[in-house]
Amino acid sequence: MLFLFLLFSFCNFEVTAQNKPIVVENADNFDVDELQMPDAVLLTGNVLVRHEGATLRCNKAYFFKKENYIKAFGDVVLNQGDTLHLNSDYAEYAGNLKQAFATGNPILRSPEFTLTTDTINFDRNIQQAYYKNYGKIVNKETTLTSKSGRYFANEKKFRFLTAVTVTNPKVVIKSNHLDYYSNSGHSYLLGASTVTSKEDFIYTEKGFYDTKKNIAHFLRKSYIKYKDRKIDGDSLYYDKNREFASASHYVKITDTINKGVVRGHYAELYKAKDSMFVTRKAVAVSLMENDSVYIHGTRLMLTGKPENRIIRAFKNARFFKSDMNGKCDSIHSSTKVGLTKLIGRPVIWNKKNQVTGDVIHLIANLETEKIDSLKVLNNAFIISKDTIGTGYNQVKGLNLYGKFKDDKLHDVTLVKNTEILYFMRDDKDELIGINKSVSSKINLILEDSKIETITQYDRPEGQMYPEKELPENARRLRGFIWREDEMIRSKDDVFPEEELKWDEIARKYREKAEKSADKPIAVRKETSEYDKNVKKGK
Repeated sequence: MLFLFLLFSFCNFEVTAQNKPIVVENADNFDVDELQMPDAVLLTGNVLVRHEGATLRCNKAYFFKKENYIKAFGDVVLNQGDTLHLNSDYAEYAGNLKQAFATGNPILRSPEFTLTTDTINFDRNIQQAYYKNYGKIVNKETTLTSKSGRYFANEKKFRFLTAVTVTNPKVVIKSNHLDYYSNSGHSYLLGASTVTSKEDFIYTEKGFYDTKKNIAHFLRKSYIKYKDRKIDGDSLYYDKNREFASASHYVKITDTINKGVVRGHYAELYKAKDSMFVTRKAVAVSLMENDSVYIHGTRLMLTGKPENRIIRAFKNARFFKSDMNGKCDSIHSSTKVGLTKLIGRPVIWNKKNQVTGDVIHLIANLETEKIDSLKVLNNAFIISKDTIGTGYNQVKGLNLYGKFKDDKLHDVTLVKNTEILYFMRDDKDELIGINKSVSSKINLILEDSKIETITQYDRPEGQMYPEKELPENARRLRGFIWREDEMIRSKDDVFPEEELKWDEIARKYREKAEKSADKPIAVRKETSEYDKNVKKGK
């Protein structure tokens, strides 16, 4: 009886009023050897101790009553409720500090993950476990490896501040600063990070990735790179399952094979469909004849692979090329057939010549990729300023067919109800008279954008007027409109004034983002602006 009383008294003492003692609930044997292990009790066989909601089991343990401390050996299992289980060959637990140390094949388990490393420290006061050497975490289909890491039990979060790699069946994430939530599979990236898969590569310095749903949001110096395309933007949304990406603010989409570029402040891309939707100061830039062509619309849509791509520009569409520019309501351009349609009050300027009509077609030579010919359907009208005076040379007809030579209109034919008003000059540029006549067909040969030859067919009617005999109000053919003030004189002119506001909005967004670079990312739920516009009938 005295033996049992001494054992009971020893195992249930109080260290201080503030620190609750470790309670030994079971051991097959105990021994006290003050010479070999002063102030310690040796517990062996089915050892079970408890301390403030945690249990520790092992084969052998040294229990230090004064320090409220235990050293455990062999098949050590430290449990905290039903959530955390720490297995190891050896462990130490300090009751006063509520801290554990485990080594010898330690494994930390929870319902969401398993952590293996060489040493694990666990602080029950702040509910954090950490390791300083190589560790491996398995969370269902996701595996994380890193040189060091810390686990926040209350938040079910891992934090890595050294090289970490996250691998699941679809992507590999690498970062030097990553927070990973084991219950949701959410990864928060801070600092230089990459996301790699067979289909694409992503770089970011601040971002979020859901490893379960494979959706992501990236900020700060981020880009997505496909095999043939690179997407830059201050804010990127990515859905791998749908092969969908959207970008906001300073968006740049580069065709890495054909060197074409699309810019704007908002874009949506559907990789499987080879399509994109761009708005907010949108412009598509492509190479043609060793020159750059700029196409703008309030909204741009590009669909299909490069060899079969269609570009659509909607509302206030404009284009600029060093030798040609124009505008209309909408543009439809097909690389497969080399046809660009200008629809809705179109106008183009080729050097000094203004061309208008109900619909304008520009046709490219598929082999040379140069503009080959021109069609103007219904109400065709070509106007150029007289070289010296204030008058205008004018030719009109139902339809116009033109051929280009060295990027300039060279051979122009107008058919049906054609009219001409032309200021005839001699070699000294002195005015001979004003030719005003009608015919069924007119052919013009131009050199350096000037009319060199005029041929009229089928009994033309009209006459040559001396300048003084043709009044000003008769020097305009019916339907004459000179639209010089609408001319696109540079690549920057493709943007109407109302589009310039997006630069300022993007600049303010970037400044705000830079100030909050170290703050956690606010994950946004993506909504498709294109889908919203379609629903509204825009």
